[in-house]
Amino acid sequence: MTQEHATRVQEHIGDPVSARAPLERTKLEEIFQDIQSDLRFDHQLNGCLNCGICTATCPSAHYYDYSPREIVQLLWTENLEGIYDAMQEKIWACAQCYTCAARCPFGNSPGGLVMLMREVAIKHGMESAKNVLRPFSRVMLKLISTGNQLSPDMISRDAFPDWGPNVSKVDAPLDTLRKAIPVPTLHTTKTAWEVNLKTSVELYTIWEETGVTNSLKTIDPNLFDVIQDIMDDKRDEYSDWQEAQGED
Repeated sequence: MTQEHATRVQEHIGDPVSARAPLERTKLEEIFQDIQSDLRFDHQLNGCLNCGICTATCPSAHYYDYSPREIVQLLWTENLEGIYDAMQEKIWACAQCYTCAARCPFGNSPGGLVMLMREVAIKHGMESAKNVLRPFSRVMLKLISTGNQLSPDMISRDAFPDWGPNVSKVDAPLDTLRKAIPVPTLHTTKTAWEVNLKTSVELYTIWEETGVTNSLKTIDPNLFDVIQDIMDDKRDEYSDWQEAQGED
């Protein structure tokens, strides 16, 4: 093969030993193209010496079947099936600490590449993404509907059995204590702080424009429907408030 026709792309896709049905090559190429076309890709993958420094310093590699070096090698060699396989489980072991990026002599960012692969896994509705994100549905609903991730009323004795003697503090009169805080937006236990209507609508718009809501629709359609109803109600409420104030 001449140099001008050389390629790193493998010619054959499929593992004869695996019981999983092979994925169409066109689908594998589409997944890789979505990763490669991201603006961050060329800044996070510059080559690989296969030195293993990233894996040697990776906390996750010590406890899981995960190697930052493997991720870089898969992407650098354009191993389409290997990339797809890694997206089914391995990429979710990364702790996103970016120790790998700090140590790589080539300036690669395996953690950043994993983030791209996770985003593409969500975009394509992979089961691995659904399984990982499903436990966070309650937090996601709280965040998008209220602008807060956590709230005082989410703390319960049953949820924190490992608190030991400190669990007695959960029985404190939270409503009274919160109202004693000088900042009015903190006089609530339903959210960490009260987010005004305009801010909520602006947040919804940002999430829509950046594709967050589309990703949510792919991963959890039922949660998306609930949040969409909340968004519509908030926007109607904000529109009514603007009319009452005589604003355009």
